[in-house]
Amino acid sequence: MAFSTQSDNDDVVSEINITPLVDVMLVLLVAFIVTAPLLNNAIRVNLPKTDAAASAPERPVTVSVDKDGGIFIDKRRIAREQSNAEFARLHAQHPEALVTLQGDEGTPYGNVAQVLAGLQRAGVTKLAVLTQPVQ
Repeated sequence: MAFSTQSDNDDVVSEINITPLVDVMLVLLVAFIVTAPLLNNAIRVNLPKTDAAASAPERPVTVSVDKDGGIFIDKRRIAREQSNAEFARLHAQHPEALVTLQGDEGTPYGNVAQVLAGLQRAGVTKLAVLTQPVQ
């Protein structure tokens, strides 16, 4: 909407009046603040009490590869040639266990890749690779 500012000047003012825009944005902000707590879709349920013991998740098994290529299962060193048999035995004893893999940053990638392949051949499906967060 254009209008002239003086009666003797025919220049058109092309500035936008932002007051209505600010009013609309404040109304939308208030509407959002009011409705946001109502958007919680949590259903409150009182669970019954039973005598059955809750099944605790198994402790994760840690497989480590040090900078020299040594393989460890929960701080127990295993020989590289026995690693596939150990991984298969581990999976047979605890088929649903989470395996966490941590490799030293100084070890060649091939050492960690061999351990990953051995875990996959053993049938391990729940695997987490541990890293340090960047500071």
